Amino acid sequence: MFSESFSEAWRMRYGSDPPIEAPDLSAALRHRSVRSFSRTPIDESTVATLVAAAQSAATSSNLQLWSLISVHEPERRDAIAKLCADQDQVRDAAWFFAFIADHYRLRKAALNSGENPLGLDYLEFFTMSVIDASIAAERMVCAAESLGMGICYIGALRNNPAAVADLLGLPPGTFGVFGLCLGWPDEEARPEIKPRLAQQSLWFRERYNPDVTVGDYDARMQSFYESQGMSTNFSWSSRSGRRTNALTGREVLKEWLEGQGFNLR
Repeated sequence: MFSESFSEAWRMRYGSDPPIEAPDLSAALRHRSVRSFSRTPIDESTVATLVAAAQSAATSSNLQLWSLISVHEPERRDAIAKLCADQDQVRDAAWFFAFIADHYRLRKAALNSGENPLGLDYLEFFTMSVIDASIAAERMVCAAESLGMGICYIGALRNNPAAVADLLGLPPGTFGVFGLCLGWPDEEARPEIKPRLAQQSLWFRERYNPDVTVGDYDARMQSFYESQGMSTNFSWSSRSGRRTNALTGREVLKEWLEGQGFNLR
């Protein structure tokens, strides 16, 4: 469905011509969030292959500190959509997944083998589990997009961690990091490639540049907002600053995570 060339996708990302032509990487640059899905189903055997791609991602020390929960039953899908800021794409996607940071499985396996996994109490291992889940999800996304599917990450899975844990039956030592919608994009809805920061704003040589600026990004994003019918009253810098003060329930995460057995040390 999405067919921009490498050069076209590069220009949409950066507002300039690419340094080289790399058509084999076009699919990587064409990524966008899809929020309108067709009703065409995706069979479970295809999804099992996408899960295999996710499991083929790098994982720290082969600990595999993540799990995946798919939600199918309509009432449960509606319930999790309501917990995720009532977003329709959570209801409409062919598949919805919750990616889980998971210490429970390893702790149980270690104890059953006579080992005491004391390190799981430390922040490092929570960080490890979130990284593992994120890398796995992105590998799954790349595989899905290579087949022409669309995806949308759902950070709002963290808006009400206790209710999500109850709905998904999460035991101690587990945490819903984010959701993922997966399906065939609606042919009538064509989300655009969103501009990104200029590379010099985030790619530094040897040492971090404390004089970093966002360059022309505010101006490019204003044009994007206008093209999408969004308000242009606030720049990207202003919108992003305001977003840091909109926690939407996530301000309880630290206390809740400690109650789940994470970050105790």
